[in-house]
Amino acid sequence: MIEKLQKLHEILMSMENVVIAYSGGLDSSFLLRVASDVLGSKVVAVTANSLIHPRKEIEEAKIIAMRLGVRHKIIEIHELSNPKFLNNSKDRCYWCKREMYGELVNSAGKGNDIIDGTNYDDLNDFRPGLRAASELGVRSPLIEAMLTKEDIRNLSKDMGLETWNKPSLSCLATRFPYGMKITKDNIARVDKAEEFLKDLGIIQVRVRHHDTIARIEVMDMDIGKLTGKDFREKIVMYFKELGYLYITIDFEGYRTGSMNKIIKEY
Repeated sequence: MIEKLQKLHEILMSMENVVIAYSGGLDSSFLLRVASDVLGSKVVAVTANSLIHPRKEIEEAKIIAMRLGVRHKIIEIHELSNPKFLNNSKDRCYWCKREMYGELVNSAGKGNDIIDGTNYDDLNDFRPGLRAASELGVRSPLIEAMLTKEDIRNLSKDMGLETWNKPSLSCLATRFPYGMKITKDNIARVDKAEEFLKDLGIIQVRVRHHDTIARIEVMDMDIGKLTGKDFREKIVMYFKELGYLYITIDFEGYRTGSMNKIIKEY
């Protein structure tokens, strides 16, 4: 793990001015901290703001960047105006990342290295956004240094980063099955549903949207909590207010990329 960290230092030292695609999550916060240690004031963090990113995450990104003493910019992204994104085909992530990285490259200007926090484990999942990054010259130093999610979490803890145990993040579009058109109303519905569950103390949660059905994924330790009478009644009442007719708990629990299971059949 220490050798990988040293490799990351070497990669970053080979760069001049760095612009980091910064979400405020575990991976990008770790990268921001290391890049700041190596390059100092030559680092700028840029966060994409759009309806598919929960507002709370944007606010947390601002706070973390400020605490790290790194310049921070927010750029507006409009994925929901792109029919290729709204149609939600299996390359949806490509069109999303293509727009985000394109805006980031345009705002960064010439003479800057654009990097993101994609980690080595991400190569094991279906990630069409990696193609967009490659096309636009965005590098992923965590991949180049072969740093896994576990490596990053452990190193973040050693560094005293507050994000070391932060749950994995993903945009709200990942809550919709491929082929189901994404709408602003349904994005807002999913966002409200997840925030409600987080307010109940559920740290890691995904509400997968299947039209009139909400399929809730939580960590194994929280499944029993949701099935308790008090929690169950609160969840059913609120989710029905949001417009869901059926509310289900996925007993397989939370896992990344669960919507990608159907790709071979799609």
